[in-house]
Amino acid sequence: MRLSRYFLPVLKETPAEAQIVSHRLMLRAGMIKQASAGIYSWLPLGFRVLERIQQIVHEEQERAGHIPLLMPTLQSADLWRESGRYDAYGEEMLRIKDRGGRDLLFSPTAEELITDIFRSYVKSYKDVPLTLYQIQWKFRDEIRPRFGVMRGREFLMKDGYNFDLTKEAALHAYNRHLVSYLRTYERMGLKAIPMRADSGPIGGEDTHEFLVLAETGESEVFYDSEVTDLTFGDRAIDYDSVEQCQGVLEEFTSRYARTDETHDEAVFNQIPEERRRVARGIEVGQIFYFGTKYSEPLGATVQDAEGNKVPVHMGSHGIGVSRLLGALIEANHDDKGIIWPEGVTPFHCGIVNLKQGDAAADAACENLYDQLKTAGLEPLYDDRDERAGAKFATMDLIGLPWRITVGPRGLKNGVVELTSRRTGESVELAPEAAVHQVTEIYRKHP
Repeated sequence: MRLSRYFLPVLKETPAEAQIVSHRLMLRAGMIKQASAGIYSWLPLGFRVLERIQQIVHEEQERAGHIPLLMPTLQSADLWRESGRYDAYGEEMLRIKDRGGRDLLFSPTAEELITDIFRSYVKSYKDVPLTLYQIQWKFRDEIRPRFGVMRGREFLMKDGYNFDLTKEAALHAYNRHLVSYLRTYERMGLKAIPMRADSGPIGGEDTHEFLVLAETGESEVFYDSEVTDLTFGDRAIDYDSVEQCQGVLEEFTSRYARTDETHDEAVFNQIPEERRRVARGIEVGQIFYFGTKYSEPLGATVQDAEGNKVPVHMGSHGIGVSRLLGALIEANHDDKGIIWPEGVTPFHCGIVNLKQGDAAADAACENLYDQLKTAGLEPLYDDRDERAGAKFATMDLIGLPWRITVGPRGLKNGVVELTSRRTGESVELAPEAAVHQVTEIYRKHP
């Protein structure tokens, strides 16, 4: 993409309403524009990152054997009355009527709707286990929407639902989701810690939240510092293996890590003092096992091997896709702007032409642009007739991980400058070598 042809409305000043880093930088970098309180338009740069995040989520869900679908944002109130949650959910639910006077609601979650789909088509134990998921917009009418996409009213969410014959099988689905979430967050360059949490209005016996440590987090968290040393890495996992998935769950949840809602001071104090940590965290996902809480009242049953009708055991699993974008910025920024991890960057590499209109510099930039595209990467070429300082400031603000700077002086010596946004370190390389190095970096971040 050539920046002269792109829509990137960056701001020099920070809007007064932005209270936290991610909100400030998303507004300044031209990623979002507020449409109304807690509701945002996603401008091209922000939309590109949102799509990167969605793609990783899809890939890891399907790797775990989960099947995508898409449900409507508007749901009938009748299903929620069946489950008993229509009146119990509270004022966060946006309730509306259609022209026929029928009660509808804007989906805050979809346990009822997915259970209705299941009960309509699945009748035999031979058709389970089954896990269905979607990435869809949700709405919760927050009393005080704030912090940009971190606590908005409209948000994009991955919500998945498993249906199993037994509790044991459903708990395996729970463990399988925990494993897939760990892989998902690490691919995005995030350290997300699974913590024992409260189930809230969703309900259920078992639940873990995934939290990213950040000073602006809405939750106080208590944890053993050893949990921050754990990494999933590139290990191969057989998602059908109960033992492997249980092993990963034990590895990542056996050390103390809890939100303030479930914190146990007595247990926490048993950890050696030098390893006790109290911090703030941003919730970016949650998994639940809730047994037959929805299947029984909604009649989601299957016929077992003996011919008996039995309610299925269920769980739900959410990832805050749009919230993740804010969390990524909270965890990856400096005083100049955003620092995108390679896995989610909107463009793989920036190209800065220090002397637009110079024949040699223009030709070298065009050649770099073409080579990067041929290598399967998406570069952003700043071909504007702007001073060098303005170009560097824009690149630092929008946070592309790598920048290639081209100028007449370097070209006389046959080199360009390759700069890491994260470290600020630069090296001079031949143009072809710079392309090769960037390409190799992204081979590790498919």
